[in-house]
Amino acid sequence: MNRDVYGEALYDFQELGELKEPLLLHSSYGDIEEMPVEVFFREEDDIPELEYIALSLCDGKVLDVGAGAGVHALYLQAKGFDVDAMEISETACKIMEKRGVKNVIHADFFKFKEKKYDTLLFLMNGIGISGTIEGFRKLLIHSKELLTERGQLLFDSSNISYLYDEYRIQRPDHYFGEINFQYEYKGNMGQPFQWLYIDQQTLIKIAHEENWVVQVLFEDDNDQYLVRMEPREM
Repeated sequence: MNRDVYGEALYDFQELGELKEPLLLHSSYGDIEEMPVEVFFREEDDIPELEYIALSLCDGKVLDVGAGAGVHALYLQAKGFDVDAMEISETACKIMEKRGVKNVIHADFFKFKEKKYDTLLFLMNGIGISGTIEGFRKLLIHSKELLTERGQLLFDSSNISYLYDEYRIQRPDHYFGEINFQYEYKGNMGQPFQWLYIDQQTLIKIAHEENWVVQVLFEDDNDQYLVRMEPREM
């Protein structure tokens, strides 16, 4: 049984207000970073501009994918939106329910087919769940099945090519934004997972190939950018 160490860290933070031991993130570019768990529990005032813009563009029925501890779902709910919060971590789902998120869905996005939405929201690089460039194509294809006729995708990502210079590591044979991660908490390792960071050029190329209209709406100083996409009418 693989431990949900991410969920365990969220649970401890929810109960204690702090972590006695850090949640660590091991990466395939050789770094071990401390994951600041408090970002999953931010108040409205702490939401960065990029995410704020995305939230202001939400429309109709919203699916918040990879909702974590429910920061964005709670914000939208308070604004009167009909929002479903989806998480693959069962512990995170329980935390969201405890925090007052009304509609929590414990599911894998790629296997979910039950409802249709006007907005699919993937914040904090939520489309990273694609894992790979090929996975991103699958995400776009699957998203079309979940969207209403006026549906849209809102997400942020970033160009991480600078990491290879910064850490002086050789670029991999596969796409450079496909990273392997593994969480560690209290000496326990979580299940390894792949995560995708995609640069704008590659994103736009794939989106056009898969018949999506792309708007890059905002860029910050850290190579992060916000995108709105909608399926092109065939």
